[in-house]
Amino acid sequence: MANQIMYIVAFAIFIWLGGVSFYLYKTVLHYRKLVEGTKKENLEAVLEVILGNIKNQKDEIEEIKRKLQQIDFKSVNYIQKVCMLRFNPFEDTGGDQSFVLALLDGKDNGVVLTSLHGRGVTRWYAKNVKEGKGTDHKLSEEEEKAIKQVVLLRTRKI
Repeated sequence: MANQIMYIVAFAIFIWLGGVSFYLYKTVLHYRKLVEGTKKENLEAVLEVILGNIKNQKDEIEEIKRKLQQIDFKSVNYIQKVCMLRFNPFEDTGGDQSFVLALLDGKDNGVVLTSLHGRGVTRWYAKNVKEGKGTDHKLSEEEEKAIKQVVLLRTRKI
């Protein structure tokens, strides 16, 4: 009976040692993965390298944010709103050959180009637009309609 107890205790110790050995093996593998690719031999040095990389990445992210804000600020002055409206200016001729092209920036400043197509002639007109209104010349009904459409298209969330 004492032999049986001794075998049971030895078997339990063997199982316990196997479990501890497996845990130690996994821990060593994990440590080697952490220091892999570095010439450092201790975990503290590796963690310092990782923390340095994180700080560099934070600095790069701040730089990217700053540049994005600059681009966003400048982009207000670029053409952002475009609308083309075809229409027939004459009742006695057929077809919507004439058109209005509105080109506006983020502040609704820009130009409206109008092409009036008649039987034998096509005429072009360009008018400045400031804050959605004509500045130098009175806008036609079609030009105002094109500006309203382009402003509504860009203010709506897509």
